[in-house]
Amino acid sequence: MSDKGLGAHGYPETIHWPSLIAAIAAITAVGIAMGLGLPLLSIILEKRGIPSTLIGLNSAMAGVAAMIAAPITTKLAHDFGVARTMLWAVLLSAISALGFFYAEQFWMWFPLRLVFHGATTTLFILSEFWINAAAPPSRRGLVLGIYATVLSVGFASGPLLFSVLGSDGVLPFAVGAGVILLAAIPIFIARGESPVLEGKPQNHFLRYVFLVPTATAAVFVFGAVEAGGLSLFPIYATRLGFSEAQGALLLTAMGIGNMAFQIPLGMLSDRLKDRRLLLFVMALMGLIGALMLPWFASNWITLGVLLLFFGGCVSGLYTIGLSHLGSRLKGSDLAAANAAFIFCYAVGTVAGPQAIGAAMDISGMHGFAWAIAGFFALYVALSIGRLLFRPKQT
Repeated sequence: MSDKGLGAHGYPETIHWPSLIAAIAAITAVGIAMGLGLPLLSIILEKRGIPSTLIGLNSAMAGVAAMIAAPITTKLAHDFGVARTMLWAVLLSAISALGFFYAEQFWMWFPLRLVFHGATTTLFILSEFWINAAAPPSRRGLVLGIYATVLSVGFASGPLLFSVLGSDGVLPFAVGAGVILLAAIPIFIARGESPVLEGKPQNHFLRYVFLVPTATAAVFVFGAVEAGGLSLFPIYATRLGFSEAQGALLLTAMGIGNMAFQIPLGMLSDRLKDRRLLLFVMALMGLIGALMLPWFASNWITLGVLLLFFGGCVSGLYTIGLSHLGSRLKGSDLAAANAAFIFCYAVGTVAGPQAIGAAMDISGMHGFAWAIAGFFALYVALSIGRLLFRPKQT
């Protein structure tokens, strides 16, 4: 991105829409394809008679791939350019998405998962870096709120597309690969506007995990609660006595909260000098909501209302955490920190289902709520510590 329109501190003074549309459109196309692909792959493996444990192990490759890709993404973008790296990631993810149809042996799906999710992780990191770099500080929360909302719509569209296409034949795989390839169009058009990484990050990758801990811890909790909640809530709802359809509608209520709260929270964060306070409030509300789940469990309607607001609080950790990260760093440091941000999210997606599942085995069905409350409680404690002992933004 050129220096024209940049403020005194190297940030843009106005929203640069071509860059933002390119990055948002690209990652939304990938979101649609992932929303289609994740249920598609699980259903096909189920039809092939693969045990659930092995299906879960194969699905866990997503988190492993993200943890592998995150540390090397910034180096690739520095050596080859942000837009070029993203275009190669689009190509690799599209090829691997189509490859699942032709891979008849189950073991082949493990390297395919690594390639597919590694490439999409690269796209997420660089898209978010591009968006953060192109957003003016005074409207960063709004821009990231728009990004998160559109991405949520993309993820929600994937399962709808799956319900139309089904799981038979090459068509769903071809459509998924085609949607991913569409992401290359806006990236290619705006390639001259992509941010340039002129210097290498000042610190080792792991240093960025702890450099802005309020942001990275927020996305870890978000990943843990989102992945654990989405995968195990259907079981929790069934044990509460709700039907599968009612459980699905409850998840839908949480998804609506996720989409509806992003832009308002982003705009609110733009009015705050210290976004850490808003992150603390979101985590505290998430903690209270999790503790209230067992008390609301007997009534489907009140539980749905609770989950609507709960979904908004959970999603707020991601959007505001990313905005806080962008307010603290720029350039190569921001790109590296964005990679650390996604790395922490990936760790959360692996840890969350394991911890929540174990809690349900140990404490019964309400272990679901207690484990989620535990994740939020840890973040609340961290937030209080940072606000008290680090009064200046860190």
